[in-house]
Amino acid sequence: MSGLPRGQSPAPLRRFGLPRFAGVHPEVPARPVLSVSGVVRRPIQIDLAELLALPGRREQVGDLHCVTTWSATGLRWGGVPFSVVHEALAARVRPHPRCAWVTFTGLDGYRSCLALADALAEDVLLADTLDGVPLTGDQGAPARLVAPAHYGYKSVRHVCAVEYRLSYDPGSAGPLGHRRGRVEREERSVLLPGWIWRRVWRGLLPRVRRRYDGDVSDRGSAGV
Repeated sequence: MSGLPRGQSPAPLRRFGLPRFAGVHPEVPARPVLSVSGVVRRPIQIDLAELLALPGRREQVGDLHCVTTWSATGLRWGGVPFSVVHEALAARVRPHPRCAWVTFTGLDGYRSCLALADALAEDVLLADTLDGVPLTGDQGAPARLVAPAHYGYKSVRHVCAVEYRLSYDPGSAGPLGHRRGRVEREERSVLLPGWIWRRVWRGLLPRVRRRYDGDVSDRGSAGV
C-alpha cells in the first residue's frame, strides 16, 4: 500500500508479540528502576523517573511496523531520546570503548538487541506517553523503547534493564529476528529473505492474533 514499507498493511496499535508472552502481564513497580550492566566498569540501578526527566524530552510522530506485516501509523510518542539517556548512563557506568551492541529487557522477560549506533539514532526514544497520556500496561508501561526505523520486535515494552555488549545478543526472538531489523531493508529475519517471510507471517498472523485477543477476552471475563 502507498506510504507504507514493502509488505506492510495498516492496522490499529494493539498488544502483540511472541505467542509465549501473550499471557504475561507484568506489574509495574511503584518506583520503577532501570538496571544497567554488561561491559561496564560500574553496574548501577537508577530511578526511571530520573532518566525520563532529562533535558531534551519531546514528542514525535512515528509508525510501528510489526515484522508480521501490519503497521500502526501516526503514533505520537513522548519521551527522552535514548541518545540522551545513554550519555547520562555512560557518564556513570563507563561502557567498554568497543561496546557495539545494547540489549533492552522488559519486566515481562522479553529482550531484544540493537546495534549501539542504531539505538543512538535521533528518532529512538525511551517513551512513557502515547498521544499525550501515560502508557498503559498493554502499551508498555512504565516506559518502552521506540525505534521507528526498525521492526517492532526491537521496541521493547516495560523497559527495566539495559546491558551494554561487545557482541550481538539474539534476544527472545532468537533466529527469527535480525541483527539490525531495519524496515527499509526488509530485514525481517536472518533465516530467509524478507519477501519470503512476508508470506510466512501472513499465514501465521491470524493464529497469533487470536492468541492475544483470547488473552484479552479471558482477562475481561475475570474482571481484570
